[in-house]
Amino acid sequence: MRWIWIDRFTHFESKKSATAVKCLSHAEDHFGEHFPGYPVMPAPLILEGLAQTGGILVGEANDFREKVVLAKIPNAKFHREAMPGETLTYTAEMVDLRPEGAVIKGRVTSDGDPIAEAEIFFAHLDQNRSAQMFGDHNFVFSGELKYLLGIAKRVAVPETPA
Repeated sequence: MRWIWIDRFTHFESKKSATAVKCLSHAEDHFGEHFPGYPVMPAPLILEGLAQTGGILVGEANDFREKVVLAKIPNAKFHREAMPGETLTYTAEMVDLRPEGAVIKGRVTSDGDPIAEAEIFFAHLDQNRSAQMFGDHNFVFSGELKYLLGIAKRVAVPETPA
C-alpha cells in the first residue's frame, strides 16, 4: 500500500519550487496510536510529505524520465508537533539539479507557524540498474502523485482571453 502525505499542490514552478498542502484529520490511522490521549503526526510522516513534494519537483524537472529516490536527509529540524485539525503547507525549493540527482530545501508550516525544515537529497537511479531491480514501471511517479501535479498545472495556467 502506498501512503500519500499531500492532498494537493497549490503552487508549482518547474525546476524552481513547489507548494503542497495536507489537511490533518483526526480520523487518520496514525493519530489513534501516536500518542493515545495526545495525538500528533509522527515526524517521519511530516518529512515524507515534504519529500513527496520535493520528489515530484525533481521528477518533473526531467519529465519523469528518471526514477527518483530519496537518498538522504542530512539536516532536519522540528519546531513543534503537528496536530489533528491543522493544515500543513509543504514548500520545496530546488537548490541544485544535476544528472545524478538533486537537492531541495524544504519547510513545513501551519498557518504560517514553522513546524519543520529539512534539506533533502534525491538520487536519479541508473536506468539500466533500476530496470533490473524494479522493472520498467516508474514506481514513484505513477498514480495519485502525478495526478495531483496535473491538477496543479491545469489550475496554474492562466486562461487566454477569447
